[in-house]
Amino acid sequence: MNTDIRLAVDIGGTFTDLALEGPFGHRSHKLLTTPEAPEQAVIEGAAKILADAGIAPSDVKLVIHGTTLATNAIIERKGAKTALVTTKGFRDAVEIAYEHRFDQYDLYMERPPALAPRHLRFEATERMAADGSVLLTLDEASVRALIPAIEAEGVAALAVVFLHSYVNPEHELRAGAILAEGLPGVAITLSHQVCPEIREYERTSTALANAYVQPLMAGYLERLASGLKTAGLDCPLLLMTSAGGVVNVEAAMAEPVRLVESGPAGGAILAAGLAAANGEAQALAFDMGGTTAKLTLIDDFQPQYARSFEVARAYRFLKGSGLPLRIPVIDMVEIGAGGGSIARLDELQRITAGPDSAGAAPGPVAYGRGGTLPTITDADLVMGRIDPGNFAGGRMTLDGVAAEAAILRDIGKPLGLDAVAAAAGVGEIVDENMANAARVHAVENGKDTEGRTMIAFGGAAPLHAARLAQKLGIRRVIVPKGAGVGSAFGFLAAPIAYEVARSRLVQLKHFDARGLSQLFQTMRAEAEAVVRLGAPTEQLVERRVAYMRYRGQGHEIAVPLEPRDYGPEDAETLKGAFAKEYAALFGRTIPKLEVEAITFTLALATYRAPPDRIPDVAARPAPAPKGKRTVFDPASGAAHQASIYQRLDLEAGATLDGPALIVEDETTTVVPPGFTAMVNAGGHIVLIREEG
Repeated sequence: MNTDIRLAVDIGGTFTDLALEGPFGHRSHKLLTTPEAPEQAVIEGAAKILADAGIAPSDVKLVIHGTTLATNAIIERKGAKTALVTTKGFRDAVEIAYEHRFDQYDLYMERPPALAPRHLRFEATERMAADGSVLLTLDEASVRALIPAIEAEGVAALAVVFLHSYVNPEHELRAGAILAEGLPGVAITLSHQVCPEIREYERTSTALANAYVQPLMAGYLERLASGLKTAGLDCPLLLMTSAGGVVNVEAAMAEPVRLVESGPAGGAILAAGLAAANGEAQALAFDMGGTTAKLTLIDDFQPQYARSFEVARAYRFLKGSGLPLRIPVIDMVEIGAGGGSIARLDELQRITAGPDSAGAAPGPVAYGRGGTLPTITDADLVMGRIDPGNFAGGRMTLDGVAAEAAILRDIGKPLGLDAVAAAAGVGEIVDENMANAARVHAVENGKDTEGRTMIAFGGAAPLHAARLAQKLGIRRVIVPKGAGVGSAFGFLAAPIAYEVARSRLVQLKHFDARGLSQLFQTMRAEAEAVVRLGAPTEQLVERRVAYMRYRGQGHEIAVPLEPRDYGPEDAETLKGAFAKEYAALFGRTIPKLEVEAITFTLALATYRAPPDRIPDVAARPAPAPKGKRTVFDPASGAAHQASIYQRLDLEAGATLDGPALIVEDETTTVVPPGFTAMVNAGGHIVLIREEG
């Protein structure tokens, strides 16, 4: 048997998706997540997809895995009991945060509580200066004195965060060694190892988050690896990171905070590859699953990257209302809008949707698993978008009567609407929430959504993509093959990668070219040590970024750098690159101000050749539809008879006009009136909206 067989698994809040790649092509499978023991769905799904493909587990060469387990643990506060040891006088920094109110007009504003409550935040006597010089030598006795108190609290994880340890980690290393000796079995995170960057609050928050999820993720990954081996999948296991690369299990266990956005990152990698294959330089990736919706801007066939991310926001769209994480991440906006998002009326009798989700258990009302609150899936079913007898390839039968009753009870009757109108109201609210999130995200990045091509994937995205495109002024939508398990397919295209960051103040008027080159050499060696564990001989690609600002500003912007040694003349090169990026973001530059760099990052990844361009194909009529179904169209406010097509019946070039539904096992693509659908040479559905 050919050994080039790889399995990808994406665990979401509602569904677990699997994708299999081999000489036979691609196969996919979707099943409900098992929240209490997520590895169970992985093992069950793997056995099913391999059996369907006629593949023995021993023939699988590689398993790639992404999960929202770390994210959900932070949001739901289900991580380990975690303590903090920090510099004397700074234990309240995690609550002081930015010393501002993220919503100054809300008198009852609440921040998310710190992952380590105040009675579990301890202080040690030591002090480093901002340049790394020792102001106060570490008092080792003060560290040892903390051990009995920490032990008495039954702490399972511990973060050590000392002031300016990113410049000089000597005190953190020694304190960590003392605590590890006195607290065997406690997972210890040192801040300079997970976040060697300036800004104490973000570094503390990141270190605490890493410690908080470390015991949970270590236990889960050990059970998963053991379960896969027992099932015959005795092959390497790699984990997807939030930056769109994969790392081995050991690196994932050491820094599980890097897995926080691993699932959505796979979707962004898929979208970037599809954008390149379809020649769409400006795209918008739209990933809507059972729990959340994610939107990512794609420019020049690459997703945007960032160095920070907020999790567990108390206020959905407000920056500063969540816990900041300083990790490499694909820049995206994520909101609680998925198929399982619960719809209800607020105190002003307005329809709302999410952010809470019915998840896999009990799930939407239509699942018949005990759910009583109406969800987006129930609304889509009532509007006729979903066939209740052929959901998930016929593996599940949905209860349309129960879904309609729940929509009518909680939404329709209080507003004097029938069930279909109430369901349409729910759909419009969730689509507008997603459109608004996309607009805000684009504006914050100095960009626009209009004129882009949308790439829609995830189990619920093809149901909502056309309507979202109408709201955003987008004329072209691509629904890829295997859209229902898109993120899992993205894992298969992800490189083995690792990113290293270092904070060092570099003023361009005192530019030290040799020092900067040496810094990047050290960072390259650190990144390569991780990447080579999974790719001993593959060609590597290096990406460097400097985070720069005008002197006196409080925030930096990302400036790409060439991966090479630098000379004195590069001070002007960096200044010009900064001016270009600053003008693109803010529309102007500020003359006569000094420029400085604060943080540098180096990402190293295995080389992936760009995909071949998909050739044009002549249009031809689609085969006769399999039937018709009444589908309500919120844009026109009317019901239409939609033609039903099986996606497997549509060959390259097949063209059809809306209203129509294109059905496949993991999802359904809605083609509203005013849209034309065509299957391109790559097998992807392309929706084109008529002018006007």
